[in-house]
Amino acid sequence: MALSKFLDARNDCAFKRIFGTERNKDILIHFLNDILGFTGLAAIQDVQFLATIMDPEIAAKKQSIVDVLCKDSQGSRYIIEMQFTKTKGFEKRAQYYAAKAYSSQADQGDDYHNLKEIIFIAVADCIIFPDKAEYKSNHVILDKNSFEHDLKDFYFVFIELPKFTKTKEEQLENIVEKWCYFFRYAAETNEEDLDKIVGSDVIIKRAYEEMNKFNWSEEELLAYEQMKKRIMDEIAAFAQKFDEGLKLKLPAFL
Repeated sequence: MALSKFLDARNDCAFKRIFGTERNKDILIHFLNDILGFTGLAAIQDVQFLATIMDPEIAAKKQSIVDVLCKDSQGSRYIIEMQFTKTKGFEKRAQYYAAKAYSSQADQGDDYHNLKEIIFIAVADCIIFPDKAEYKSNHVILDKNSFEHDLKDFYFVFIELPKFTKTKEEQLENIVEKWCYFFRYAAETNEEDLDKIVGSDVIIKRAYEEMNKFNWSEEELLAYEQMKKRIMDEIAAFAQKFDEGLKLKLPAFL
């Protein structure tokens, strides 16, 4: 592993620092436009951060699904989530929180026609859809027979990082691949590699600069390390449950 001054962008503390702060709002806007393919008049120009949604039961388990919640100037809402480990029912929770964000727009009375679309983006460091080969999948509601897109207010994007197989900066062909590479390998990137990765993409460089541990305070680094430990504990607990389940399925004579 290469020596690097950059922290791991998949860590919740790091993820929220990059995408969930007012000072880095331009990074968030760039990221949304890149992932969603918004260009020209369709491109997001500005966003307003909203209070993140948190289910009380999930909050009690310290498992907030929403890292960033914002809306653009047209009122469309965006939920951006970093999912480090596979948790039971993640897909249903994603839909639940999208629906909750949707319904929260309605005030008293019949104003349903004013409801704006919800776009949910999950960056997952785990496999969500084992039968899908592509690392990025887009999900909308279509007519089963005609495949027409009549119900347009829900849109889900899942990026499954384990399926992103490029490991060298010279292999990167577009901005989405640069973001995926950033999430997977920021903590292993050195200065020489960074120049090759960034190219003319200034915002990508800004994202790396935010991960420079020498720009973090002692208190911020402590929170980062605590989150890192929590993630490792969750991975270890999951592995133990998996091993126990596997042993139960083995023939008695083994």
